[in-house]
Amino acid sequence: MYHPAVVARAADRRDGVVSKIKFLNIAAIRELLDTWAARGVRFFAPDVAFDEAEQYLPPLLARRGKPVADVAAALAWLRSVVEPVTPELYAAFESEARERIDRRDEDDWPVLATAMALACDIWTEDADFFGAGVAVWTTDRIEIFFRRQLKAAEPEEE
Repeated sequence: MYHPAVVARAADRRDGVVSKIKFLNIAAIRELLDTWAARGVRFFAPDVAFDEAEQYLPPLLARRGKPVADVAAALAWLRSVVEPVTPELYAAFESEARERIDRRDEDDWPVLATAMALACDIWTEDADFFGAGVAVWTTDRIEIFFRRQLKAAEPEEE
C-alpha cells in the first residue's frame, strides 16, 4: 500500500509532526487537515511524496475500481494545504535517516529525514517509523499533539 507523508507543525514552532497519510483515505482526514491548518498548524511533505502519489495512485485506484479523475483534484487540494519540502532541506539527513529505518522500508527515508530536518514528530499508521528516534503519532491520537503544540505556541500571560 502506498503511504505518502505529511509534515505538520504549529505556526512559529520549530517542533511539529511529519505524517504518512494514506491518500486513499484522504477524504476521511480532509476535515482534520483543514481544521488544524485553519488553527495555525502548518503541514509539510517531502516533494517526492507528491511525485510518487501522481505516479502510483492512478493505477492503484483503477485496479480498485475507484475514479482516477479524483486524483488530480485531491492532489491539488493537498498541495494547497501541505507545503512541499525540497531535498535541499532534508538531504543532509539522508544517511542517518536510512540507517534509522534500515531493514524496514528504506524508501521512506525522505519522510524521516524531513522530520529530522524540521525537528518534527511523525504522523502515520505505518509501524516502520516506530523506534526510529522520532516521536510517532497515529491518526486517532494526532489531535492531542496538535492541541499541545498550539497551547505551547500561545503567548504566556503576565
